[in-house]
Amino acid sequence: MKASQFFISTLKEAPAEAALASHKLMLRAGLVKANASGLYTWMPMGLRVLRKVENIIREEMNRSGAVELLMPVVQPAELWQESGRWEFYGKELLRFKDRKDADFCMGPTCEEVITDIVRREITSYKQLPKNFYHIQTKFRDEVRPRFGVMRAREFIMKDAYSFHADYESLVRDGYQPMYDAYCRIFDRLGLNYRPVAADTGSIGGTGSHEFQVLAESGEDVIAYSDASDYAANVELAPTLPLSGSRAEARAALEKVHTPNVKTIAALVEFLDIPVETTMKSIVVEGEEEGGIVLLLLRGDHEFNDIKAEKLAGVKAPLTMAAPELIRAQFGADGGSLGPVGFAGKVYADFALEKGADWVIGANEDDYHFTGFNFGRDAVEPEFVDLRNVVEGDASPDGKGRLKLARGIEVGHVFQLRDKYSKALNASFLDNNGKAQIMEMGCYGIGVTRIVAAAIEQNNDECGIIWTDAMAPFTAVIVPMNYKKSEAVKAAADKIYAELSAAGVDVLLDDRDERAGVLLNDSELLGIPHRIVIGDRGLKEGTVEYARRTDSEAQSVAADEAVAQLLAALKS
Repeated sequence: MKASQFFISTLKEAPAEAALASHKLMLRAGLVKANASGLYTWMPMGLRVLRKVENIIREEMNRSGAVELLMPVVQPAELWQESGRWEFYGKELLRFKDRKDADFCMGPTCEEVITDIVRREITSYKQLPKNFYHIQTKFRDEVRPRFGVMRAREFIMKDAYSFHADYESLVRDGYQPMYDAYCRIFDRLGLNYRPVAADTGSIGGTGSHEFQVLAESGEDVIAYSDASDYAANVELAPTLPLSGSRAEARAALEKVHTPNVKTIAALVEFLDIPVETTMKSIVVEGEEEGGIVLLLLRGDHEFNDIKAEKLAGVKAPLTMAAPELIRAQFGADGGSLGPVGFAGKVYADFALEKGADWVIGANEDDYHFTGFNFGRDAVEPEFVDLRNVVEGDASPDGKGRLKLARGIEVGHVFQLRDKYSKALNASFLDNNGKAQIMEMGCYGIGVTRIVAAAIEQNNDECGIIWTDAMAPFTAVIVPMNYKKSEAVKAAADKIYAELSAAGVDVLLDDRDERAGVLLNDSELLGIPHRIVIGDRGLKEGTVEYARRTDSEAQSVAADEAVAQLLAALKS
């Protein structure tokens, strides 16, 4: 492709609203143009990257045995009402009416649509298992679209859905092949990633893994072992009970006046004590009408609402108790609460089980207890896992210690089981002629998000650094004075023709621009391989070759430049 026949639209500076490196560089490199909040046009250069990602995904999906189809962006409300998600999904679901006053939505995902198709097409166990996928536009009406295409309202996603006669087939024929295919996809894209155990969230099901591209700008935190391949989203990674005996109680229970102290930080400062000696109280609604549950954890630990929601007696979805309910039960407001005298259900985090002489709320406004001990001053609670893991915690698999890293979720695989197939009655006849509900899996990849995640992981002060697999062009020829020097033009055209004939996706930048603009754009665009041609070098029979990651270019014989670049691609 010649630049004069293409469209390159680069900027010297990114718009002020761009925060992440990927957002800035995608706008500067002209990969995307903003149309409205969370809506982007993929420009020709960006679309080439997107299509290369899609092609790799498509190849590996086909290799795994999945079958491609294409489902609509607009979906009928009836299917979402049948699954129970029409109201449950919330405001992210963009709902509208057509001219006949029928309800529709812009599809954020396709569990309902594919299940409806399968229940009408598959009737026998002999037709199972089956895995269908498509690469399609999705829409989620994000309350705060941000970070460019990383969290846009409209995006492209590959979603696949497998259907099975039993759970064993779901794992064997659906979940594991998709897990393996995802690993191959991200390996081929050249990304530094980790598959991590994850919560199923609103999608539902019994098991899932996220695929996280490691990047400091990532919104997610993952925990991984320093001695094994264990990895999990920090929200799912379990903490373990502490070993050994409980520390001996040395202090008497004493009520102290703590005026206007409502937070752990204020308590630590007021009493001049280590935060590790404090205990915080969280009050949530119980399953019984008007009931509450008291949750206790160490003052410096982060509460994990996903774990708490799964506890017996806790109302789901997790709901914080109303202030008036708290005061009626404890006689005090939040910030002064604790287990002394509380007769309801109490859960305490594992980290509290072996400690002694805690500082807690006294159930009286502006007062706290020091020297609190379980068993002596309040009944023993049930000790459970209530917090997010921290760096240095024991790895749940018993091997090594946990480390933390930030990541960007680019893929997610779920064992849905029968959540949607049961709701929509997707059944089949087994080998005994008996009707059975199908087992389901679903498997998503954020195609547009992958592009941004790759840039977050691979960039420098000059611009983007693409891998060969993702780059809009594999190589760029930068001729100096292409329109003025016959020698430069002839050499550039010859190398361009040879590389094209060899199947290399090459860009000949024949624009009538200054040398600095051409060189800067080649780096900003992140094209992996570059050949620079000038009159001075040609007089000596040489051109310059450099990888995008090289600190300096090397001089090579002009008639050997193509062979050297091809050798670099093979290596």
